[in-house]
Amino acid sequence: MDVYTFNVSLSLCKDVAGIAGNIFAFGLFVSPMPTFRRIMRNKSTEQFSGLPYIYALVNCLICLWYGTPFISHSNTMLMTVNSVGATFQLCYIILFIMHTDKKNKMKMLALLFVVFAVVGLIVAGSLQIPDQLTRWYFVGFLSCGSLVSMSASPLFVINLVIRTKSVEFMPFYLSLSTFLMSASFLLYGLFNSDAFVYIPNGIGTILGIVQLALYCYYHRNSIAEETKEPLIVSYV
Repeated sequence: MDVYTFNVSLSLCKDVAGIAGNIFAFGLFVSPMPTFRRIMRNKSTEQFSGLPYIYALVNCLICLWYGTPFISHSNTMLMTVNSVGATFQLCYIILFIMHTDKKNKMKMLALLFVVFAVVGLIVAGSLQIPDQLTRWYFVGFLSCGSLVSMSASPLFVINLVIRTKSVEFMPFYLSLSTFLMSASFLLYGLFNSDAFVYIPNGIGTILGIVQLALYCYYHRNSIAEETKEPLIVSYV
């Protein structure tokens, strides 16, 4: 295989991994919809928190900026997945603001303003860095840190599953989508030789495997408990 053919094959593999990552990410983006259907039906946010959507919006916007040609190269799939993700999170935040009480409304509006201000500062600040490599490192570390913090969020669920010995609060399909998306972008980053993509998604992949393993273990145990025969059978 000559160099040209190898590069074409590598580019094709990268695109396939990126498209797969976009598809699996879409499953994650639509997962809060049942929650928001309930919020709109009850016209109240009840005890739900809007902070996860704020964090997700920050992550999507920083990673979207990292994926642009101003910062990195050949990261179109990062731009598409994070632009779609940012749109979903913004819609969720707007719906949350519309249905929450006045106190939370003002809090969420203030946080939304902070998000756009911080991201605006990152964009403006990075564009002031004349050296492309330094600019790439600057935004890359921010993007990597943001992704790692998002990848670490399942640790709370993992801890809860271990403590309660129940998978009630860890939906299987959500865990599976998270794993598949992280694995896809792990491959995407490897094919693109981009450590700021494959390192955080590698962490996400490992945590996804842990979640799936815990789900299988505790789900199997719960089934075994339900179907276990009694030691002494009464025929009264």
